Amino acid sequence: MIVVTGATGNVGQPLVRALAEAGEDVTAISRTPSAVPGLDSPAGLRHRQADLTDTAGLKAAFDGAEALFLLLTSEWLATGGDPSGILDAARSAGVRRVVHLSSQGVGTDRHSPHIEDAIKRSGLEWTMLRPGGFSSNAFQWAESIRTQRTVMAPFADVALPVIDPADIAEAAAVTLRETGHASKTYELTGPAPVSPRQQTAAIGEALGEPVRFVEQSHEEARTQMLRFMPEPVVDTTLGILGTPSPAEQRVSPDAEHLLGRPPRTFAAWAARNTVAFR
Repeated sequence: MIVVTGATGNVGQPLVRALAEAGEDVTAISRTPSAVPGLDSPAGLRHRQADLTDTAGLKAAFDGAEALFLLLTSEWLATGGDPSGILDAARSAGVRRVVHLSSQGVGTDRHSPHIEDAIKRSGLEWTMLRPGGFSSNAFQWAESIRTQRTVMAPFADVALPVIDPADIAEAAAVTLRETGHASKTYELTGPAPVSPRQQTAAIGEALGEPVRFVEQSHEEARTQMLRFMPEPVVDTTLGILGTPSPAEQRVSPDAEHLLGRPPRTFAAWAARNTVAFR
């Protein structure tokens, strides 16, 4: 059995779907008891309500599992970011291996490696997935596109190889279902760097009508982001978006290696999600 945490998120949902449709026994864990949207419950899929801070509840949810997909939410990270309780619960429940959705920022020294380090010390077989920016971050523009056909964002022409969350999910499914991924770290990016201005144009093309791009200053963007993000996260994010390192702009071959095909373009993501912007 495979346990998936964060099962109702934009990576967790397609991952649960892919595993269940492949015939795997899956336990989908979320803080609410809701089913995974868009997926009728087939044989082998169960939903468990559990909180990552409740180690006793996690052990019950993990019982019988061989593998764990570990996605740590921002709410969990706000509690202090020590995964030892989760890992202890997994190990005591019989879990043998963990695939962790980490971050490209760990490899570029933007983010702390302490969670990866704890997993490596846990005694569990491990695989690290380090995605860069998500194509789905463009959902933050949905309201202004729907109401004004306008995107406001900083760093108009700074391009990063953002990745479709569905590709992250498919890559995770491969590492959970197949052998040969122990002690491996995969950096996951899209197939080509794409700038905010280019993303806006792709959304407009998917909609069949133009979407205007208005470039924000650094300070305008920072003020806006501080309304819903902690200051250190804002400053790190703006650093990546505005002055990315060569490593952050590099297209990694790892997604294509795991998927057996090129990862999806941002334009393909936009075409699949036009309903959010209409």
